[in-house]
Amino acid sequence: MAEKHSEQTDLRLLIPAAAGWLTAVVLVAQELSTALWTAGVAVALVLAVVVVHRRSGLRGWATLAGVAVVVAGMAVASGLQVEGLRAGPVMELAKAEAAVKVRLKVDGDPSVRSGSSTRRPPYVVVRATVEEVSGRGETTRVRTPVLVVGSIRWKDVRFGQHVEASGRLQQVDRGSDVAAMLSSRMPPRVLDEPGWWLRAAERVRAGLRESVAEEPEAVRGLVPALVMGDESGLPPEVAEDFKTTGLTHLSAVSGTNLTLLLAFVLPLARLLGVRARGLTAVGLVMVVVFVVLARPQPSVLRAAAMGLVALAAMTGASGRRAVRSLSVAVVGLLLLDTSLARSAGFALSVLATAGIVLLGPPWRDALARWMPMRLAEAISCPLAAQLACTPVVAWLSGQVSLVAVAANLLAGPAVGPATILGFGAAGIALLSADLARLLGWLAGWPARWIILVAEQGADLPGASSAWPATVVGVAVLTILCLALVIGLHRILARPIAMLLAVVLLAVVVLRPVRSLGWPPGDWLMVACDVGQGDGLVLGAGSGTAVVVDTGPDPAAMNRCLRELGVKRVPVLVLSHFHADHAGGLAGVLQGRKVDEIEVTPYFAPAAEYKRVADLAAVHRIPIRVVGFREKRAVGPITWTALWPARVPALSPSGKPSAASSEEGSPENNASIAMMVEVSGLKMLMTGDLEPESQRAVVATGVDLRADVLKVPHHGSSQQDPGFIAATRARLAVISLGAENDYGHPAPRTLDLLSRQGMRIARTDTSGSIAILKTDDRLSLISKGPSRP
Repeated sequence: MAEKHSEQTDLRLLIPAAAGWLTAVVLVAQELSTALWTAGVAVALVLAVVVVHRRSGLRGWATLAGVAVVVAGMAVASGLQVEGLRAGPVMELAKAEAAVKVRLKVDGDPSVRSGSSTRRPPYVVVRATVEEVSGRGETTRVRTPVLVVGSIRWKDVRFGQHVEASGRLQQVDRGSDVAAMLSSRMPPRVLDEPGWWLRAAERVRAGLRESVAEEPEAVRGLVPALVMGDESGLPPEVAEDFKTTGLTHLSAVSGTNLTLLLAFVLPLARLLGVRARGLTAVGLVMVVVFVVLARPQPSVLRAAAMGLVALAAMTGASGRRAVRSLSVAVVGLLLLDTSLARSAGFALSVLATAGIVLLGPPWRDALARWMPMRLAEAISCPLAAQLACTPVVAWLSGQVSLVAVAANLLAGPAVGPATILGFGAAGIALLSADLARLLGWLAGWPARWIILVAEQGADLPGASSAWPATVVGVAVLTILCLALVIGLHRILARPIAMLLAVVLLAVVVLRPVRSLGWPPGDWLMVACDVGQGDGLVLGAGSGTAVVVDTGPDPAAMNRCLRELGVKRVPVLVLSHFHADHAGGLAGVLQGRKVDEIEVTPYFAPAAEYKRVADLAAVHRIPIRVVGFREKRAVGPITWTALWPARVPALSPSGKPSAASSEEGSPENNASIAMMVEVSGLKMLMTGDLEPESQRAVVATGVDLRADVLKVPHHGSSQQDPGFIAATRARLAVISLGAENDYGHPAPRTLDLLSRQGMRIARTDTSGSIAILKTDDRLSLISKGPSRP
């Protein structure tokens, strides 16, 4: 059977699609003239190939001609898309950062984002199309896509609405699929309601959310994600577990999810007597319903196209037809939107589908020699998709999942029932809320199983392995994957070889070895790559660490601790209660024993303090307030609290009193500062101390000399030169996020540190940073930055 499949599969059919994809990647941000020149060369090549074929019978001429035609078409499409973005005055107004008034059509669902500190309140991001723009005294009718970054009052806009808004246009990176960014602090004025079919879809979506409202939080988030790709309610820790176990495609709008849905619906239709064209009609109806509920956006249309191709490959279509369908789908999607060429989501969808189309059938046939066909299909499909996507996943995340195939195999049977019951609950909610809640409750049980698989899989010691997200690292991984593609067929066809491979993988997962130097075995302190915030880990023995701050993102903090093998945290220090230092607390608590939380005596902002206190109460963790000059020890680690010696007064409302005279943020100035010593290495932790408190610490007369300085406030410009000089540090560590909104680190601060002779290490450029001491020498090992 495998040989038959190989004969039917003609990989030459993929060459035009690959050429078109590469053309779009190169030309997506180029001028129209460049695109037209490329198209002209391609047309000339077509003519040359035809002439040569007629004269000499050139072999392979059809493939060459097909490549040239696709390249020409893609070049024209790229040029037209770039010109479409540049048409009208929007880009010119963005270059001048002009204030404008616009009429917009909302093209997506608003996404609420949290500011990384109290200085930036929550904000909303939503895609829209500008239909009329007024700026610099002129009003122009256009049709230009933009990205709106608005105040929280934008959160209630709905897909398909027309709104009026005012704001300031700003430029975006070249190659983006929008022409500009509109920054708006004013609320939008709604002009109309979405179309009737969008309103109906929204009622169905709301009915689904209501049907699972009484379920546990994780179930409330997962069922809407399975049915319509709505991930807004999925808890961060569950999303991180899905990422670790390779199940993210289930909670997002993906071709794999639609494939599993159709794979459940069509056999059910066959059992009910539906045949031939009726099955096609059922499949098309499900695709249309999926697209309407998930919204007809590029990612949804991509998922629909790739899902249908994958399903065709696994349900009896010839290999040649499946490959041709994939090639047509890739070319067609890119012609509709050439910006997809640089999209990670598009790359993952295409690679997963290619894996299913090219590798799935022969691997299924190899397994079917000694196991039931249904089980062979269940194993080969996720195995092929995962192996095809592995290099891109490693490039994006810096890790390789070793449990993804097993997790998909275990979770797969529950996806169809959960999704179908969710669909049923959404539709029936229009007629009966009680019946919808019953179906929502039923959908919750298979969803619970999927969540259990993700949680248990992610907790395995070797669930994921860190991998360098560099060109060399990904190239090496790609070669390894290609070697597996070549040799895996022989392993799958032999039960003994397959059993040995499974046992070897189980040993690696349950008793993992350190991966490519990260983390180093003798690390003393690690500055975790947690984005725009602080997350510091001090090694206190096997599986044990003291944690100082948790960053803004629970998932990022949990991932870092998991990589470091930390299972117990005797003391967790929160330097102050800003979200970029305390927001990731849930990530530390996930699957770990935390004995005590040590905090600053300044309990503000009140909302963040309450959130920390509530989490501690749920996990029965005592909270204690740090004492000035107190000394503490955990294993080999000792530290002394150097600040705060005093804190500003709080009013009864929990806000700083009017009598406070501190400059800058009082929360920052009340940060815990501590001198840590481990293995003879002295490290000064400073939270977000601002100049007033920095000077006050110096005035206490304490010895600030240290080997390592954690630079205050993410390297902001607010630094006291006397404080920095007093540390005499050899190494300055700055914990911050890439391309943050605050201008951190400030050039003047970098200059100040350099003039003091300090070596500078930054998490935004180096990723997580481990500090070691070898033969009395201070050394660093970095993991490499995480990718969005």
